[in-house]
Amino acid sequence: MASSLPCTPTSSLSPATLFKAHPRFPLRHRFRCNVVEPLKFDNGKPFFPFLTTDPALPTFLSSNSHLERSINKNDTRLRIFSGTANPALAQLQDSVRGCDVYLVQPTCPPANENLMELLIMVDACRRASAKNITAVIPYFGYARADRKTQGRESIAAKLVANLITEAGANRVLACDLHSGQSMGYFDIPVDHVYGQPVILDYLASKTICSDDLVVVSPDVGGVARARAFAKKLSDAPLAIVDKRRHGHNVAEVMNLIGDVKGKVAVMVDDMIDTAGTIAKGAALLHQEGAREVYACSTHAVFSPPAIERLSSGLFQEVIITNTIPVYEHNYFPQLTVLSVANLLGETIWRVHDDCSGGFEPYSTLGID
Repeated sequence: MASSLPCTPTSSLSPATLFKAHPRFPLRHRFRCNVVEPLKFDNGKPFFPFLTTDPALPTFLSSNSHLERSINKNDTRLRIFSGTANPALAQLQDSVRGCDVYLVQPTCPPANENLMELLIMVDACRRASAKNITAVIPYFGYARADRKTQGRESIAAKLVANLITEAGANRVLACDLHSGQSMGYFDIPVDHVYGQPVILDYLASKTICSDDLVVVSPDVGGVARARAFAKKLSDAPLAIVDKRRHGHNVAEVMNLIGDVKGKVAVMVDDMIDTAGTIAKGAALLHQEGAREVYACSTHAVFSPPAIERLSSGLFQEVIITNTIPVYEHNYFPQLTVLSVANLLGETIWRVHDDCSGGFEPYSTLGID
């Protein structure tokens, strides 16, 4: 079976050792990304510290016995495969007949090649008699093409959703879709998780006084996202960057709604592409008296000239996740990369066990 997939097998890993094999994420902590110190860089490469025991864990999670029984009961029914787009988030396994199969493949650049590889993997697993096939898409690359903005324009998000469904996927697991309506484009169940808990846990580990914080939306369209982020960040105040263009070939006029003077501004967005919007917003925040500016985003697309803009000194720190792999030549001193492996791993286990993510302590994951 492994030879029929468009990827090279790395190892055969049973679900019983899926999380044990990664010492950075002990089994008892796999439902959170709770770091005890900021993630640092060593010679330009991200460094992930070991997690330590959290004394505040509920008693039923402080022991592995319940989880081990659940894993042992289902360890022959769960298989995880990875495409070549982001192999760090999964490991390849070989037997799929009668199993629940999870295919981890973001549709990041090169988007067309990665999408085609995902479709071939789904088709291969369907023809190999997999019981259920879940496409785990940490970054859905076509989500911004979710509506027609002018005549004779394709709604690519709906087209890609149809392709994944017709290829044979039974379910989709996505992280931080650009807009909520993208879930409706799929005729199969969609589990939508958010990268906010990972970033919030990291910010909580920093010594920033809550009274000094202000959460900033870089545009009007991201107000709902920023408001939800601010509520979970000690109910911090909210500011909005309002940009307007009064005509063609006329420079944008940027206004700030809210007070940031003397505060630590945390800009929140779902993705950073060319970094034009967030960089202009950061410059405005400094003009309005912000003491420090942090940029937080789940998806780091980093199309040129994003690196130049982000490393120009406007940001104290740029915090992203690894839903899209960051190449070494795109590292810069202010960049911090957080892993969503725990988040996706816990969601996969709960989907496999037919459990909801809506009750404590898993509601903190932000699983719909």
